Amino acid sequence: MVTNLLIKKEILAADLFAGAGGFTMSAQNLGIQVAAAIEFDRHAAATYRDNFIGEEGKAPHLFEEDITQLSPSRFMREAGIQKGKLDIVMGGPPCQGFSTHRINDAGVDDERNELLIRYFQFVRTLRPKIFVVENVPGLLWARHASYLEKFMKQAEESGYNVFEPVLLNARDFGVPQNRKRVFIVGTAKELVGEPSWPPTPTHGSPKACKEDDDLLPWVTAATVFKGQPPKDDPNNVHMNHTPELVEVFKNTPKNGGSRWQSGRVLKCHDQHDGHKDVYGRINPKLPGPTMTTACINPSKGRFVHPTQNHGITLRQAARFQTFPDDFVFQGGLMAAGKQIGNAVPVKLGEAVLLPLLQCLTEVYAGTAGRDNQSAAAE
Repeated sequence: MVTNLLIKKEILAADLFAGAGGFTMSAQNLGIQVAAAIEFDRHAAATYRDNFIGEEGKAPHLFEEDITQLSPSRFMREAGIQKGKLDIVMGGPPCQGFSTHRINDAGVDDERNELLIRYFQFVRTLRPKIFVVENVPGLLWARHASYLEKFMKQAEESGYNVFEPVLLNARDFGVPQNRKRVFIVGTAKELVGEPSWPPTPTHGSPKACKEDDDLLPWVTAATVFKGQPPKDDPNNVHMNHTPELVEVFKNTPKNGGSRWQSGRVLKCHDQHDGHKDVYGRINPKLPGPTMTTACINPSKGRFVHPTQNHGITLRQAARFQTFPDDFVFQGGLMAAGKQIGNAVPVKLGEAVLLPLLQCLTEVYAGTAGRDNQSAAAE
């Protein structure tokens, strides 16, 4: 996504729970300067550092620390950030406690749920113009209502107008993946202006495209498998499978075949008919499946290559998340897969941040106009 906004004032942001840097890349692609980021996982921090900071040590200032042990005041001091000077604070607190894969009341008391509240403690101290939170759909489940209500209440009491949480699907914004995520946006009450929120989808189903000429068709998984990866790409790797499993893949129909079509039946398959997508091939004619933290493991979902007899590579998983091919994930196969699955898809991040950027740009343009009028009057 390219914006033609004329940004007269530098827009500053911070990325909390930055992971590999999906949100940071989205921001930078829109011309937003990310001043600082926090990421505790050492592999994700290494990926972030290599792709955004490099040997020259340029911004963002990366805190490779546990956010529960890092005080907002030290964060501001060491990053050179003054209260109220940040325009946007963004982040996706770890979501395992809110995961929709949890059954019954599992995850209700997961200590990671408190990281949502910790996120807002930073917002309250930093006092940005706008904040945005990304999380899994399970955040909206009734069992987690207390955390969401506490978060919303703290935001309102701290002087923010908070939009109702919205569920967005990445496929509706040019991402070749069926991925639903919750976003919460809040704006400081003193901000003169309001973003056009939520963002308007840019892509749709064939039926929707016929009804709306402005919509582009969903980007399908086929785009992920076009073109060769960069030469000597360390992320052009997939899991090594047993000969038995390779035979299963050979017997699975190409371009969307399911594991039950392979003739392989395990005891667990007799006991229930769930998990129908495991060991299934990706259908290239549709947006791909949600990239999870185990997206390179065919036993965890529909992650088998459409035509080849193995799981998808890290590079292909990264393409599903709309990372460019020159973005390298560190830490090896499993660690990199986890980073990819946790990341905000770059194009979805752009779609989320664009209306916030447009709002801020209009506010600052109006402020500059009023300042010029005042100076002329004097």
